[in-house]
Amino acid sequence: MGPSEEQLLFRPNTEGQISVCLAYPNSYPVAMGNLGYQAVYRILATTPGVVCERLCLPEDGSSGRTLESGRWPGDFDLIAFSVSFESDYPNIVRMLSAAGVPARRRDRDADGNRDWPLVIGGGPAVFLNPEPIAAFFDLFLVGEAEEMLPEAFAGARGWSGRERTEVLDQLSSVVGAYRPGLYQADYGANGELVSFEPQQGATATVTRRYLSDLDRYPATTTVVAPGAVFGDQFMVEASRGCEWGCRFCAAGFMYRPVRHRSADGVAADALAGLERAPTIGLVGAEMASHPGLAGTCEKVADAGGRVSPSSLKADVISPRLARALARGRTRSVTVAPEAGSERMRRVINKNLDDNEIMRATDLLVGDGVESLKLYFMCGLPTETDEDLDGIAGLTARIRDRVVAGGRSRGRVGRIKVSINPFVPKPWTPFQWDPMVEVAELQKRMARLRRSLGRIPNVQMETESPREAYLQALFSRGDRRVASVVEALATSESWWQDISAMRRGEHPTVQLDLDRYVTGSYEHTSLLPWDFIDHHIERDYLWLERRRAFAERETEPCDVATCHSCGAC
Repeated sequence: MGPSEEQLLFRPNTEGQISVCLAYPNSYPVAMGNLGYQAVYRILATTPGVVCERLCLPEDGSSGRTLESGRWPGDFDLIAFSVSFESDYPNIVRMLSAAGVPARRRDRDADGNRDWPLVIGGGPAVFLNPEPIAAFFDLFLVGEAEEMLPEAFAGARGWSGRERTEVLDQLSSVVGAYRPGLYQADYGANGELVSFEPQQGATATVTRRYLSDLDRYPATTTVVAPGAVFGDQFMVEASRGCEWGCRFCAAGFMYRPVRHRSADGVAADALAGLERAPTIGLVGAEMASHPGLAGTCEKVADAGGRVSPSSLKADVISPRLARALARGRTRSVTVAPEAGSERMRRVINKNLDDNEIMRATDLLVGDGVESLKLYFMCGLPTETDEDLDGIAGLTARIRDRVVAGGRSRGRVGRIKVSINPFVPKPWTPFQWDPMVEVAELQKRMARLRRSLGRIPNVQMETESPREAYLQALFSRGDRRVASVVEALATSESWWQDISAMRRGEHPTVQLDLDRYVTGSYEHTSLLPWDFIDHHIERDYLWLERRRAFAERETEPCDVATCHSCGAC
């Protein structure tokens, strides 16, 4: 299934003074399974003066055209990329090249024979650290889009016939706009970033935009797309951010302070969504903490539907919530212990002990949930073999409870264990710390595979350590990493090319990649992303890092009284 089966739940503009090609650097199923991309499409496609069409990465390798009219991206006034994941960076170059558009900003600016589209970008990956792809973009819009996009395009009705530089100036006038061409990055003799200076009146910092009231702009499915990831669900955003402060989690820090939509608003959208799909996918970083979750699940169950929440924190799962999920025929639930030992969970500030995990298991299984998906991380700072072995031990105890509950019902469920390598992310307390070497990660995962493989009814899935290396490179990189992005866009074997780069044998890239991935930053280091103001004090992040290595937990955010991190 694909675009031909989809149904729009809003009426897009059919004419306007400026045309926008909204690109997602991955396939159609992934793009339309992303609630943020859907929200941006609706905003742009209903902004006065704007005509917006979508572009996804062709799965067959063909040159891409827009979904709506089959138009070439290079014929639009703007190409706007919504970027959720760093691993999609090479696809940006692929899509521009397939459209015949020079990927690098300097090449578009230097070509006097063609008025190229402006290339702008936004999305979570961009407002963590846009520098590895800065060379390809004229403008980034940093932060949450609901208020920023309408402000940026407010004058679009008067842009017909304007020069591209005039349009760029208009778009750049909003808070959150970042024009990478107006900043000069300089590097020292040993390769470290030593200065990042604004030019031509640009501001020294770029303020990340933040939406204070989610109920003013509810995000729900606006394109029913059966061929999408989660295409069998109607998605409703219930919260943004997370109060728990896990020290590895970018979403928990870059979306601070945590915001919950009202219980009535979430329930109303969920019930309305049942007209489109029998399953309501509730979107948020951690859903059990939402004050209205149990009530929403009850109302959906009463209406004959079921709820599929994102990850639930074990110690916040209440008996009422467990009953409501089971009554709605939710047969599988995701829980994220993240680490196998209580010591490791103190390091990462998970605020969760073994007894609380087992209590949550008993509640869920006892009320009819059949299967669990468990998320763990491998390669966390200070991790030992005992911490790794704790993953198998905890899984075995959970499995025993799941099997016992299943036997009483005559159907034994399964446990899926997902193991993901730790990747240090900007704007987290671990942003200064290295990722574990790929070979060492492979050894640790082999150890887990052996121990988990001995447990019946348990299936293990892992993210590749090589892919984690690439993610870390693009997460912590500076502007020089653009050459890597460019090289991988045409690579037939990306890991062979990365290996050649690491050995200094690549024909076009001469860069110390390990500096960004397995190297450490000093507390005083100028970080590539420091120019963004995320409303979080840098010293607070460093303090949280010190607390991590002291195995000390921090209380969850209290947005009413706490001002420690600077976000409130």
